[in-house]
Amino acid sequence: MTLSEVQNVISEKKICVLIPTYNNEKTLKRVIDGVLEYTENIIVVNDGSTDSTAQILQNYSTIVVISLSENKGKGNGLRTGFKKAKQLGFDYAITIDSDGQHYPDDIAVFVEALLEENEDVLLIGNRNMSQDGIPKKSSFGNRFSNFWFWFETGIKLEDTQSGYRLYPLHKIPKKYFTPKFEFEIEIIVRTAWRHVPVKNVPIKVLYDPAERVSHFRPFKDFTRISILNTILVTITLLYIIPRNFINNFRKKSFKRFIKEDVLESDGTNRTKAFSVALGVFIGLSPFWGFQTLLVISLSVLFKLNKVLAFVASNVSLPPFIPFVIAASLFLGAPFVSGDSDIFNQELNFDLVKNNLFQYIIGSMILASSVSVISGIATFLFLNKVNPENN
Repeated sequence: MTLSEVQNVISEKKICVLIPTYNNEKTLKRVIDGVLEYTENIIVVNDGSTDSTAQILQNYSTIVVISLSENKGKGNGLRTGFKKAKQLGFDYAITIDSDGQHYPDDIAVFVEALLEENEDVLLIGNRNMSQDGIPKKSSFGNRFSNFWFWFETGIKLEDTQSGYRLYPLHKIPKKYFTPKFEFEIEIIVRTAWRHVPVKNVPIKVLYDPAERVSHFRPFKDFTRISILNTILVTITLLYIIPRNFINNFRKKSFKRFIKEDVLESDGTNRTKAFSVALGVFIGLSPFWGFQTLLVISLSVLFKLNKVLAFVASNVSLPPFIPFVIAASLFLGAPFVSGDSDIFNQELNFDLVKNNLFQYIIGSMILASSVSVISGIATFLFLNKVNPENN
């Protein structure tokens, strides 16, 4: 695209450029001047800078400047900018860091990618993290972030930490819980949970130690990011995956579910059989309250089919619980001494509490035997109906 074409699309699509800045006096002017070649729709959030940032911004009368009295973190600066952008009527915001690592001419890359999409999308610049000059801590942190983003959303990206992004302002969440660097992880995960596509686009990057000022605090910020990922993973396992599964199941007939989510899903017949066996084992095991967490985590660890494992784990749905308890206590009876007759007692959790050791032994026997039978039966069934997927 030519420069004029990019400028026209920026205007037609109501795109602004948001620049959060904190003590980047060496590079701020160069970044703003580069962006001005493409648009004057610029919002700069001065996040409590104590250098000459305020004086530099006084020279730009055509851009919107928001000055915060104290530094509250990049996340807070971005939230402030998003709110202002929506007030001004913009539909998209391209965020670019003010430390000079991003090239303003890559704005055209985001514009072209947006035009190619038939729906709103969140775009993240994909830096070449293997090139010379990239700090090792940045490369490691990016790989770490990529893994957890995939775990939490199922979307594989090569770069999830780049601050050069295009946000669909009316599709991102309205409320957030993190104020600093971890905000950029929270927003892409929660946007993906809203079924908005999140994709990478290739961009250039410049790391000049003589100019660049990084405010990332390795220990504090990495700890905050780790805590956030722990919370997001928990929400993923306990809410997002079950929600998505139920919603998808509701949209399909049982026949279509079997065809698409079982027969045509990823993995060989052997992998699918192991997935069912794992789900049944966890579902019948004495891990009440942690079954979803365990089955999804183990499915990821052993590269099994998460959907099949999750479905199979629901063998212990509430209507089946009395039968599971009775079978577990019956199978565990020979391994305990004393009166273990459970058929003349009411089947409830008090009975389990009073016969806990008997229940645990019996449930493990039940889980192991039924999971083996289920796995073998699944393998034989799949081999019969779909023999080519061995």
